[in-house]
Amino acid sequence: MENRIINEVTQQLIERKSVRVFEKRQISKEAKRTILEAAMEAPTAGNQQLYTILDITDQKLKEKLAESCDHQPFIASAPLVLVFCTDCLKWLQAYQEAGLTPRDPGVGDLMLAVTDTAIAAQNAVTAAWSLGIGSCYIGDIMEQCETQRKLLCLPEYVFPAVMVVFGYPTAQQMKRKKPKRFELEDIICENTYQRKDGAALRKMFTGRCDGQTYNEWMKKFCNRKYDSDFSREMTRSVGEYLKQF
Repeated sequence: MENRIINEVTQQLIERKSVRVFEKRQISKEAKRTILEAAMEAPTAGNQQLYTILDITDQKLKEKLAESCDHQPFIASAPLVLVFCTDCLKWLQAYQEAGLTPRDPGVGDLMLAVTDTAIAAQNAVTAAWSLGIGSCYIGDIMEQCETQRKLLCLPEYVFPAVMVVFGYPTAQQMKRKKPKRFELEDIICENTYQRKDGAALRKMFTGRCDGQTYNEWMKKFCNRKYDSDFSREMTRSVGEYLKQF
């Protein structure tokens, strides 16, 4: 790509990819603290840090999360597992502690907290990669609301928005090619949203269809992702969390 600036930070952002197979090597206390502190230095609305990070150290709990998060055994083998929870409870309690009678948290508060939480998680992911530590986001933590609440002892107004597993990548994982992203013009709109027509959508997916037609590839992807059982379960589960807001 022309006309861009590459330095150590931008190069690492470009090269970073998901890692699902880890070396049998522990993450040092110093590296772990660096990752956690980097997360907490992330931009945050009103300096509120509307999240709580669960550091999952209990191996049995890791194994249960590996099962509840779509039966993914690599979760249990990760040396570091963090669950980033949006937390609209702590500030509510802090207001009440001051003798105030604040309103109950609403969906706007939740969305602001989700933003805070996701930014913190990405800071952790970026810091880890700079230390040679790979990671993988686990969106399935938003599924199985009833199970996750019980496993993680989640009170009202606390939502497990992001789970990330960390570990040192194997050589095979480092050699694995990172999936190609869309082109800038597919994602960037100047000033206002510009709806894509059919031709633009088909051009956007050029190179992603693996020798299939656009319609064939899109049907398979839709069935595997968007219309899948796990996607429907995630929608149901998140709806349950939303009820408290």
